[in-house]
Amino acid sequence: MTRNHLHFVNGNRIKPPYPNDTEQAIFGLGCFWGAERLFWQQKGVFSTAVGYAGGKTLDPSYDELCTGLTEHAEVVKVVFDPTKIVYSQLLILFWEAHNPTQGMRQGNDLGTQYRSCIYTFSSQQQQQAEQLKYHYQQQLTAKAYGKITTEIKPAPLFYYAEDYHQQYLAKNPAGYCGLKGLGIKF
Repeated sequence: MTRNHLHFVNGNRIKPPYPNDTEQAIFGLGCFWGAERLFWQQKGVFSTAVGYAGGKTLDPSYDELCTGLTEHAEVVKVVFDPTKIVYSQLLILFWEAHNPTQGMRQGNDLGTQYRSCIYTFSSQQQQQAEQLKYHYQQQLTAKAYGKITTEIKPAPLFYYAEDYHQQYLAKNPAGYCGLKGLGIKF
């Protein structure tokens, strides 16, 4: 849905084509505004974009997403240079930045759109995501947290969110961000 192809913070493209040496990742960890900011701040991240993925509605709007009927999650697409930041570093940020045990919610944000998810672009990404999930679950269990509910599967279609959502917290520094982890580090 976005018409603007340039990242508000760094000026790089948020839509293809991307530089040949980049890779992609998609993460859902609750409200996408704070998740996007977390990733765009990392050295080696070329660009980020927020959108919708994992549901059944074609090219949904934010209003449709909020009904809960689309089954999409709010996600952030991360385009990164693997010579500057590796996928496992992005996964660690993902696990530490939110509560992956809450099912269809993050804090006070309720519904399928706020679920924890990792959508992978290769078998290597899938394997790394599963391995780090296993290791993080061990740490959570030791601290008496429940089972990780994060959905991990191959990347479905990604639908760009509306322009006003892209890099929202850079455009609106006082905007809402409920993103917070459990304080458990790798």
